[in-house]
Amino acid sequence: MDLNIIWFGLLGVLLAGYAILDGFDLGVGILHPFVRNDTQRRILMNSIGPLWDGNEVWLVTFGGALFATMPHAYATAFSGFYLPFMLLLCALIFRAVSMEFRSKVEKAWWRKMWDYSFFAASFTATLLFGVAVGNSIRGLPIGADKEFAGTLIDLLNPYSLLVGLLAVALFAMHGSIFLYLKTEGELQQRVKGWMWTTFGIFMTVYVLTTIVTLVTLPQVTRNFETMPVAWVAVILNVLAVANIPRAIHLGKPFYAFASSAATIAALVFLFGMALFPNLIVSTIDPAYSLTIYNSASSQKTLGIALTFAVVGMPVVLAYTAIVYWVFRGKVKLGKFSY
Repeated sequence: MDLNIIWFGLLGVLLAGYAILDGFDLGVGILHPFVRNDTQRRILMNSIGPLWDGNEVWLVTFGGALFATMPHAYATAFSGFYLPFMLLLCALIFRAVSMEFRSKVEKAWWRKMWDYSFFAASFTATLLFGVAVGNSIRGLPIGADKEFAGTLIDLLNPYSLLVGLLAVALFAMHGSIFLYLKTEGELQQRVKGWMWTTFGIFMTVYVLTTIVTLVTLPQVTRNFETMPVAWVAVILNVLAVANIPRAIHLGKPFYAFASSAATIAALVFLFGMALFPNLIVSTIDPAYSLTIYNSASSQKTLGIALTFAVVGMPVVLAYTAIVYWVFRGKVKLGKFSY
């Protein structure tokens, strides 16, 4: 039993879980400025109000698991992405603060300020997530000492920014489908138009990103030569994307949301396939790349961590399922609403 490969897979599961769950939260924030009045903005915030903090547990768990099992990759990633990660942290904090502070004062300028803060924080966080993924696929200037040898400008390259825009488009689409499930009446009809618009934008950026990736980074497909069964994920990804407009057209928003979630999961899997067995690819010398073997903790540590994962993961899944069941249905504004 190769514990290193098992943990690579578990880290992928945690990352996919976070992207699916907090993805629609961030998508709702990106769409927030496009509603017409204060009541509708409150409905958007309350659609994610009981869920967003629980969804971020997946990100915290991913970070903790990466630190425990792949500490060298964790340290190198933070040395390379230190400033972007601090900006990401500020964005995630500001998103929560915006939701909590918005309704404290019933002044138009006050609420508008926090509305735009909510949008800016959601957009920035999503963009930074995508930029981090883009740089991970493209590779980073990592030296023999496992330290980042570049600058912030190196991280803001055209390819990584393109992947960042793909993340924004993907989460906006995911969020619009979620909002259709949670709203009703006039707002729901408005959200229906958003679903088509965001899907069109996503498809455009998705196709462009795919072409640019295959042309400029042909090494991302190397693992498909040795593991042809992975092409199944590519087929499932295409089918999931194709089923989104079909489900919307047939008036089956839950199937559209499930297909959107499957699309995110498939993209995370393809991201892992592009990297494996690397965690951080060095553009200076492939020998300096951090893999699941040279950046991992001891086998004993990996085994102990796996025991905790086997016990803890069902708890996280059960908690998530209970929260979503309790807060199912349409959004209703009440005394304690945002």
